[in-house]
Amino acid sequence: MAEEGNDSQEKTEDPSQRKLDKAAEDGQVLTSKDMFVFTGLFGGLLMMFVLPNIFEPVIGNWSSLLSLERGADLDKLMGQRIEVVIKMILIVGAAVGVPLMAVSILTQAAVAGSLNFAPKAMSFKGSRINPLKGLKRMVSMKALVELGKASLKVVLLFAVAIGILKIEAPKILQLPFRSLGEAVASAASMFPAVLGGLLVMLAVIALLDFMWQRYTHIKQLKMSKQDQKEEHKQTDGSPEVKAKIRRMQMENSANAARQQTALEDVPSATAIITNPTHFAIALKYEVGSTSAPKILAMGRGRIAEMIIERGDDAGVTIFQSPLLARALFFSGEIGAEIPEMLYQAVAVILAYIYRVDRGENLERPDVELPKDMRFDEFGKPLVMGAGGVNA
Repeated sequence: MAEEGNDSQEKTEDPSQRKLDKAAEDGQVLTSKDMFVFTGLFGGLLMMFVLPNIFEPVIGNWSSLLSLERGADLDKLMGQRIEVVIKMILIVGAAVGVPLMAVSILTQAAVAGSLNFAPKAMSFKGSRINPLKGLKRMVSMKALVELGKASLKVVLLFAVAIGILKIEAPKILQLPFRSLGEAVASAASMFPAVLGGLLVMLAVIALLDFMWQRYTHIKQLKMSKQDQKEEHKQTDGSPEVKAKIRRMQMENSANAARQQTALEDVPSATAIITNPTHFAIALKYEVGSTSAPKILAMGRGRIAEMIIERGDDAGVTIFQSPLLARALFFSGEIGAEIPEMLYQAVAVILAYIYRVDRGENLERPDVELPKDMRFDEFGKPLVMGAGGVNA
């Protein structure tokens, strides 16, 4: 239903750069056949003035191939001259083909704005050999437009050629009454005018075709407002996800600020539970109080090291219990009482510390935690295996 809604919306917005790049990857780029025709003929005209200097020695060598010396070894001579002919063909082909290929590449780069290589466009598509779709393309509006353009080009070029020949009609009518050399020279003087007029018209046609192709290319890639929204979501992420990320960043920043501020309360703590250095939680408990122990400060990494350093300087007892330290860190909050599920474990440790501080010699107690309060260092619940806790 969403796709139908998108298709029904009018595509009035210009395509984004992302969509243009995606179309280029699929081989859908701006091009103009008439621009290729114009630049190809213009390049050929320039080559007519340059290549004679290259072809003159080639033509001279070609004429030498037709001469035979008396008593020459024909078999050997045939092999040598075939080799010469192949070299001459390669030279002529390179002299003509390489410049024209360069002109074609530069033309496409100028029309499209850059060169583009699209491997996807070379992949096999069954629709290309489907006769029904081929027939549909032949009778489509695009095909009719191309037919009209081709017909108009022929008419315009013929009109230009006839117009120029009409202007040169007096010279043409005098050709039969002149000598062969004068007639050839007179005809040769008309050739640049005819060719120049045709090239000017081809330039106009190429410019018009480029503008038309650019218009149709952009029209095919136009987007609706919904398309833009969907692309924006794919590029920058949905607003909901971005808002959640910002909220988490703000919460982390606030927690870091609270942890830094809470360091001032560490010297008044009753005990510090550590893991042994990755986590540190400073607890405060008043003997005889009916309230549960309170978390004065807690942190991990560098904050944990600072809590331990300040507690050590203040003479606060430090007790290492990795499971309890992680449980307090991931389930408690600074300034709040410890979670109810940890009352017994914390009570055991505080009682041990109280008696040790009074000079008693006691064995270190074993701390038992509820299964739901056992975490790894990333805050994920630990899984109980056959052999105990799997950390």
